Amino acid sequence: MELLKPGTRIDFIGKMRKAVFISIALIIISIGFLIYHKGPNWGVEFIGGTEIHIKLAKEVSIEDVKKTLEATGFPPDVVQQLGLTSDHEYLIRFSPELVKFDQIQGFQTELEKIIATNELFKGGSIQRVDYIGPSVGKELIEKAIIAILLGCVGILIYVMIRFEFGFAMGAVIALLHDTVITLGAISLMDKEFTLALVAALLTVIGYSVNDTIIIFDRIRENLKKSGKLSVREVVNEGINQTLSRTILTSLTVFLVLIPLFLFGGSVIHDFAFTLIVGVIVGTYSSIFIASAFVIYWRERKGHS
Repeated sequence: MELLKPGTRIDFIGKMRKAVFISIALIIISIGFLIYHKGPNWGVEFIGGTEIHIKLAKEVSIEDVKKTLEATGFPPDVVQQLGLTSDHEYLIRFSPELVKFDQIQGFQTELEKIIATNELFKGGSIQRVDYIGPSVGKELIEKAIIAILLGCVGILIYVMIRFEFGFAMGAVIALLHDTVITLGAISLMDKEFTLALVAALLTVIGYSVNDTIIIFDRIRENLKKSGKLSVREVVNEGINQTLSRTILTSLTVFLVLIPLFLFGGSVIHDFAFTLIVGVIVGTYSSIFIASAFVIYWRERKGHS
């Protein structure tokens, strides 16, 4: 199916310089948010502690939730609203020093009493209780970072075998670009960084590289029969030829992600948010970042 008319020629190359500067600015902003928040808002899986997911009968401010729990002798480390405001769901994290593993049952009983008797929480309920020790959390952080890095290394090797080094580096730079900006968006929205979001980031990497390889494949075919066309013209031609496919793929993915984001509930909400940001950034980077590096690399090697 062709979404655009055959022969469509959009000047992507002419916009690449501006796109690169926009990407640099977004990366700097993303890193700035991560530094400001002292890294991602690690979930209980990574830092250890007790995490309580509660659903209330009415909307309550995060500050009021904190003050109420502090007054009862259970000061939380973090209180975060889950999903949409209308869901009235909150994630409350307590440090492992406050609640030991052997105290969880008693702690949950006390919290249920507070919810049942306190006017602010009345009509609410506990949805789930999670506990993870600090040592397990540190191990999971290491494994999450290794998983993302190994994914990038594997993609680098695969694209090098299938194409050439310049294409492979372009793909990996685009993936790092997508990962940093997506992490920045997660940090900006103060989303809790859980194992589900690690899975979402790996999914974004897979989506982005698939889109990039489709464009690279067409560019490689065009280079073989380019004649007197310059590298820039060949790359622009390849992007335009695959543009319909790129748009249709992104739209199809959004048709699934938007309902998940709006109606999937608190468990799916952050996962869907990460994928939405990742798909937008991944599509953008496949066109402007990965392809820009291919042009830079081939011109540097004397292929004009």
